[in-house]
Amino acid sequence: MSFFKYKDVIEEGDLVFAFISRGTIKPITIKKGEKLNTRYGHYEHDDMIGMKFGEQMAGARGIGFIHLLHPSPELWTLSLPHRTQIVYTQDSSYIMQRLNVVSGTRVIEAGTGSASFSHSFARTIGYDGRLFTYEFHEPRYLEAKKELEEHNMKNTLITHRDVCNDGFEIANIPEGFVKDGGVSGEVVFLDLPSPWTAIPHLEKVISQTARVGICCFSPCIEQVDKTVKALQDEGWIEIEMVEVAGRRWEARKDMVKDVGDVVKRLKDIQSRKNQGIENKRHAKVQAGDKRDHDEMDSGSDDGAEKKVQNTGKGFNPFGKGVRVREGDEGFEWRNVTKVEGEIKSHTSYLTFAYKIPLPKV
Repeated sequence: MSFFKYKDVIEEGDLVFAFISRGTIKPITIKKGEKLNTRYGHYEHDDMIGMKFGEQMAGARGIGFIHLLHPSPELWTLSLPHRTQIVYTQDSSYIMQRLNVVSGTRVIEAGTGSASFSHSFARTIGYDGRLFTYEFHEPRYLEAKKELEEHNMKNTLITHRDVCNDGFEIANIPEGFVKDGGVSGEVVFLDLPSPWTAIPHLEKVISQTARVGICCFSPCIEQVDKTVKALQDEGWIEIEMVEVAGRRWEARKDMVKDVGDVVKRLKDIQSRKNQGIENKRHAKVQAGDKRDHDEMDSGSDDGAEKKVQNTGKGFNPFGKGVRVREGDEGFEWRNVTKVEGEIKSHTSYLTFAYKIPLPKV
């Protein structure tokens, strides 16, 4: 199954993302005879074969439903098995744009982890690009290697290596991955506990003919401080640290309230208040007589003001006590927005820098 191009019909062996609910997306590999069990029912893999990606599928007994979605790095990020902290889409998309990662780019990634960003890199650089990703923890390396192979990431070469101590050089690079006799990376992404120890090893594996960009992903500002110093010592320029913070904006319509309507409404409230006082006073005078509650509310005197019914805008201009649908043509509206009070999407600090190759003498 490929993350690189779209297909319409689900076949046996395909990777499918089962959208169960807003917070639950489950990646499954289609195999005949197997089924997906959820709290909303169970779904036979045999029935999925031949369906189109994006279709809604009902449960085996007609209870519940799921959607069958086509693989993408963004969906993989939301559903992958976490082995480490991962890079989420709001950060990965910004890094891609900032470092100008395009089809054909050669990328060095250190800290494969759960391979969330590896999938985004592999999809973006396409068939002509090359991704060299390194993981020092052997169990994580083996899991990531298996996933990349199953997902047909043929443009990706994963290596088990501690780059902080052993550097980035790879012996016996496959023929399709070699350029200028080595890795020749044009973009570097370091998601490491101590990126400043790996930066001095980059000179041997980055391109000597093209401008090279780097991004270091660090959760602590102390790490950023050491990283910046290492970049300066190694001749990197245009060093800048940024933080990507997402906010949710609510867009809605707000009812426009006219001053005249407000005054009219206040007068009506005062009138009701005065009428209530008079009714109670009248009831005390007639305390010896038994009277119905409705009669006491409305007043029995011909001269007493009767309670006015809510007949719409003339009496109740703002719809209080009556459900008014947003945008109702009977009222005047304006568009407004509201932002979250707190930012809840902080992940890490992103330190960017660039290196320009020296001209040959």
